Amino acid sequence: MVLPLSDEKQKIASAFGKAAKRYDSIAYYQQNSGHQLLDLLASAQVNLAAKKVIDVGCGTGFFSQIIKAQGAEVTALDLSSGMLDVARQKNAAKQYICADMEALPFADQTFNVVFSNLAIQWCSDLSLALTELHRVTKSGGVIVFTTLAEGSLSELSQAWARLDGYSHVNAFLSFEQITASCQPWQHQLLLQTDKLHFPDLARLLNSLKGIGATHLTAGRRGGLMTRQRLHRLESAYPMSEKGLELTYQTVFGIIYRD
Repeated sequence: MVLPLSDEKQKIASAFGKAAKRYDSIAYYQQNSGHQLLDLLASAQVNLAAKKVIDVGCGTGFFSQIIKAQGAEVTALDLSSGMLDVARQKNAAKQYICADMEALPFADQTFNVVFSNLAIQWCSDLSLALTELHRVTKSGGVIVFTTLAEGSLSELSQAWARLDGYSHVNAFLSFEQITASCQPWQHQLLLQTDKLHFPDLARLLNSLKGIGATHLTAGRRGGLMTRQRLHRLESAYPMSEKGLELTYQTVFGIIYRD
């Protein structure tokens, strides 16, 4: 049974739905982290052929399609029906489920592999989400995921704080908190710092808007982003030799199902 989404999750789903059609053309960071996650599966000697795999937070089905091409039976799951529509157009999976990963509509031990690229940070309760992913994984199977840790988008947060005293960026769990949530199971975690560079603030903000992450910076105060406000924010933004820098603290995780 698929439970209705909370108001907060509906807002997240809506933001990603609006970005769905152009997501693949702008989600370079997400695609890079997802390819590294596939490499993590390969290094763990996981053969996807003939395996039942669920892509949790599948988005446009970018990686569902790649996993399916390796011979897996793929279930694509996402909060956003708009994202799933794009995945369907690609014929990226065997089935498409619009649901919340914190309440998965599947029986225990349904999948051999759970793949989740940059979706877990949208959960309200990380421990609950990981417990659900573990529950639907077959004995001997694996869960691989990426998520964001504390320090992500720090430059944007600092610029806003200089401008009006507010962060405007959602708080992320620390690496230690993420590690603690994985303690019940055999696991491995890696923290990686990724830095992106943009020629101007408009393109930096559009990179967030284009991937549906505008809700990630929800809670901003003061109304619309006027041209004057954009200029003031850009003046407050730290500059590097390569342009405006945006940092992501990327966590790569693998959990082994006994």
